[in-house]
Amino acid sequence: MKKVIDHIRDSKKTAFSFEILPPLKGNSINRIYDIIDKLTEFDPKYINITSHHSEFIEKTNPDGTVSRVNIRRRPGSVAIASAIQNKYGITAVPHVICKGFTREETEYALIDLNFLGVHDLLVLRGDAKNLEEGLNPSLYHNYATELQAQVNDFNRGAALDGSTFEGIDTPFSYGMACYPEKHEDAPDMDSDIFYAKEKVRNGADYLVTQMFFKNEKYYAFVKRLRSEGIIVPIIPGIKPIVFTNQLTVLPKIFRSEIPEPLASELRNCKTDTEAVEVGVEWSVMQCKDLIKNGVPSIHFYTFMATESVRRIARKIY
Repeated sequence: MKKVIDHIRDSKKTAFSFEILPPLKGNSINRIYDIIDKLTEFDPKYINITSHHSEFIEKTNPDGTVSRVNIRRRPGSVAIASAIQNKYGITAVPHVICKGFTREETEYALIDLNFLGVHDLLVLRGDAKNLEEGLNPSLYHNYATELQAQVNDFNRGAALDGSTFEGIDTPFSYGMACYPEKHEDAPDMDSDIFYAKEKVRNGADYLVTQMFFKNEKYYAFVKRLRSEGIIVPIIPGIKPIVFTNQLTVLPKIFRSEIPEPLASELRNCKTDTEAVEVGVEWSVMQCKDLIKNGVPSIHFYTFMATESVRRIARKIY
């Protein structure tokens, strides 16, 4: 299977890719196939699959007492990635995350992916919310760069217990995240740039951005990274707005600034249907400008926005 970095480098036009969210457990994988089927006409070069840690929730017992139960709401990305590659012949990119997964669990995931012929990853820290406090910190990675080191060790055939893996014929290729508007935990942009450089220096083949709505922020970020010697592809991540409340929700959760022209349009929306139209129009404008400025690929976040992504893609591809 062709690697993501090769798809990006070999594409004669701006490549198209997207990210999907696994359905809640108990649902059929056909939920995912339905999304992919709507977007295959645009020749996606790769498909990302998000990963989600288990969560501790409070459950009321028959006797009225309350206990904390650890549940995983969504299936893992390993099986889904394999299913996608086998059904569609499209490169699948499972997310591998620190939060909620031990080093040992990560190793088993890498073993399974290698066995199944899935050799691309997106290496991330992941979301820390709803994690149980007091978990043994020695079992987990705290940062994406620590997880990156484990992937690099695996590629060299080194197991956690000091033994050697056999059969790592195709090392994992991977991308990592970057933040044109600064990661929420970074003290300043200089710190963010430092860690972006570390990710590339230690083996990331490309970087993909958090969603943004103002292209000037992406261009300034890329210019800064290039001035620091970072030459890998920096893939813009685009999220079409589909709800009126995303005007306030997205800046809070993702620290993504909503430009005033877009904010003004959303404030005038009386329904989510109207917000969808605004979101499509804005994303089309963003993407046309990005393509005009030669971005190697555009990566779409499809959660609750598959139909919007299809409409956008029809206008730009």
